[in-house]
Amino acid sequence: MSLDIPIIIEPEALEALLGHEELVVVDLGKPETYAQAHVPGAVRMEYGALLRGDRPAPGHLPDAQAFSRTLSEAGITPAHTVVACDDEGGGRACRLVWNLHAAGHRRAAVLNGGIHAWAAENRPMSNEPSVTEHRDYGPIEYSAAPVAIRDEILERLGDPGLILLDARSPEEYAGTNVRAAKGGHIPGAVNLNWIDCIDRANAARLLPDETLRRMLDERGITPDRDVITYCHTHHRSAHSYVMLRHLGFDSVKGYAGSWSEWGNDPETPVES
Repeated sequence: MSLDIPIIIEPEALEALLGHEELVVVDLGKPETYAQAHVPGAVRMEYGALLRGDRPAPGHLPDAQAFSRTLSEAGITPAHTVVACDDEGGGRACRLVWNLHAAGHRRAAVLNGGIHAWAAENRPMSNEPSVTEHRDYGPIEYSAAPVAIRDEILERLGDPGLILLDARSPEEYAGTNVRAAKGGHIPGAVNLNWIDCIDRANAARLLPDETLRRMLDERGITPDRDVITYCHTHHRSAHSYVMLRHLGFDSVKGYAGSWSEWGNDPETPVES
């Protein structure tokens, strides 16, 4: 039976699927956290493997062949359903899901709350490294559907059908915390700090759907508009991307260049 799971999965639902032949759980948390305790059978993956790493904008997608090797080493093929988790509120896990979407792999989900929620519910844990069966993922051809690029944003600045969601801190958005050659934000972007979407009182899960929808509505982020999310390297904004997908937004892209590209380009316009 083929696995069909939502993009956000709860610990109880994941536990019921452990051991399924089509499931691969990927842990993107810190190595010391993984060594202490992780979801049984989870394969650890280095977060850096999800990024190209080139300066000044390291967040771009990795070379397609390199990403295929990363997935193959984790025992993942196009037939597998991937559940990603981490120990930091979901940013790293969501970045893996976005990468997979870019690769055309839609059978991917994030464990809501990651290892924090798993532990809070006293789900089974392991401290044994998982033995990974190397499989051949095969060639990857990235799709433009979930991927925004600088020129696309420049062409659509001022388009009422597009809204830009800046997932950084208010200080970065305002330009008082400058982490590139220029400070501020992309003209017209609205700020929704990714941290503000996480329920710290509920083991780092997403806030309730109705709360998130209200926060989005207040900023004009509605399902009838195209949404592009960005932060500094598309780590935090990958979380925003998955959150929007979870809420039923169909037209969502992530800008992997993010502020590290935009803010270091002398030709791009900036607001502060």
